Amino acid sequence: MPVVERTETEVVPESRKRKPARTSRPAPSAAVAKKKGPSPRWLAPLMLVLFGVGVLWLVVFYLTQARMGGLPGVSDIGNWNLLVGFGFIIAGFALSTQWR
Repeated sequence: MPVVERTETEVVPESRKRKPARTSRPAPSAAVAKKKGPSPRWLAPLMLVLFGVGVLWLVVFYLTQARMGGLPGVSDIGNWNLLVGFGFIIAGFALSTQWR
């Protein structure tokens, strides 16, 4: 194929514009999702209690480790106390995702 050189004065026609595609949207009543009701009354207090127990567990663990013996039961599991305390806090965060 021969290559044709174009000059600046030559006008190139503009292509046709496409019509926007029509989308089939569902009826407005079907598009509305069911609205969930308010949270149960026990959710917020339980969430706060879990946060508090987790923080309190960690604080008690650190304070009693400063003393030689620690608390019986708490000092027996050693550094697993960190997992227990953070487990309570994570459970509180998990409940906070359900709060509406």
